[in-house]
Formats: sequence, C-alpha cells, structure tokens
Amino acid sequence: MATDQARDIFFRDMLRDISGALEDVVGLDEAEGYFAVVGALMGERIWNAYQSERTDPITCADVPDLLVDLKDRIGGTFRIESRSAKSTTFCNGACPFGDRVEGRQSLCMMTSNVFGFIAAEANGYARVDLEKTIAAGDGMCRVTVHFEKEAEGHGREYYAQP
Repeated sequence: MATDQARDIFFRDMLRDISGALEDVVGLDEAEGYFAVVGALMGERIWNAYQSERTDPITCADVPDLLVDLKDRIGGTFRIESRSAKSTTFCNGACPFGDRVEGRQSLCMMTSNVFGFIAAEANGYARVDLEKTIAAGDGMCRVTVHFEKEAEGHGREYYAQP
C-alpha cells in the first residue's frame, strides 16, 4: 500500500475513533459541538486560502462554485442540485471521510461549519441545513446553504466575523 494511501486510511480511522469516543462519552450533541469548533477553524483557514488565491473579493454568487471546488479538492463529489439568490442545495455521493463516516454524524459538523463560515463571510449570514447525510445512513448527502434569514427553517446559523 502506498504511503499516502496508508496515511489517509490511518487519519480516517483516527477521526472515526475520536468521533465515536466523543459521541459515546459526551453524547452526539456535545460531540457535534466539538467538531463545530474544529469546522469553524478549518472554515477560517480555507476562507483565507481562497481569498489569497484571488485578486477580487469572494461574493455570495461565488460561494456555490467555491464550495464544490473545496469538496473536490478533498475527495468529495458535491454537485449543485439547485441554485438561487436565496439558497443553494448540494448533493454528494462520496464523503471525503470515506466509509469511516457511517454512524458518525458528529463529523458532519465539519461540512456544516466550513460551508457556513465561508458563506457567512461572503454574505454576512448563512444557515446550513444538513437534510440528508451519509453518516446518518441516508446513502447520500443533501446540504442546503441559505443566504437569507427566514422566520422558519432548520439548520445552523452563521454570521460573518466582525
């Protein structure tokens, strides 16, 4: 087995074990909170990297394509299912964590927080709904990023950093 492949499997297994231990010890909600913090840090790092690659500012209109590019870079297969000025819905059939994500829903907070951080930085506000996830056994992911605050809705809200 190639060194890069072995390292990738090692880190996926490690993340699966860490998320499983957290979910077992502190519960799913608290484990999601831990991964939300990590996802926010990753979102900020990725936002800064994308900003440094560009000469013009990232706008709300850029976000959907940027998020697809991000997931492509890390082994996801996210594609845009629908897009409007108010929201974008993404579908995915392959998680970057591979089959190690199954049964580890707390890891989905990485996607929610990275998507939410980037969308909020470009737009001022975002809400991310994880409608279906591979981790929950849905066989695919469906994630909607909302760019406008609505009275009703599920998901996690994000705001641009001051």
